[in-house]
Amino acid sequence: MLLTELLHPAILESLAGAGHGARVLLADGHYPASTATGEWARTVHLNLRPGLLDVTTVLDVLLRAIPVESAHVMVGPEGEPEPPAVAEYRSRLAPAPVEALGRFKFYDAARSPDLALTIVTADIRTYANLLLTIGVRAEGTLTPR
Repeated sequence: MLLTELLHPAILESLAGAGHGARVLLADGHYPASTATGEWARTVHLNLRPGLLDVTTVLDVLLRAIPVESAHVMVGPEGEPEPPAVAEYRSRLAPAPVEALGRFKFYDAARSPDLALTIVTADIRTYANLLLTIGVRAEGTLTPR
């Protein structure tokens, strides 16, 4: 029996095998997960029905399981306001840097061979995708946060 709140076997296995610099993609329900992910990444589908589980909910659990060094978010075309989900991510990830990428640059980043895990959610918010880079555990700590 595990003491951590993260219990999903495939997610735990993927995170345990991922090291510093590996990436984790939290995809919204619109993301083309079959074509815009790294070829070595495991894909876990948590999208039972639209809106049931969003990226922020998954992020909150992951932040108690892994250290995050940095992140990338997907944003709309230049001139469009930043998506509301991005402000949530910046707040939760602070002080880690969060870089905004346009849709196609984000897809390119997610196709990286460093992508270890894709978690497909049922988030229906536009541009709610998040690409995390795993950091290192601070010396002497049992949990990252």
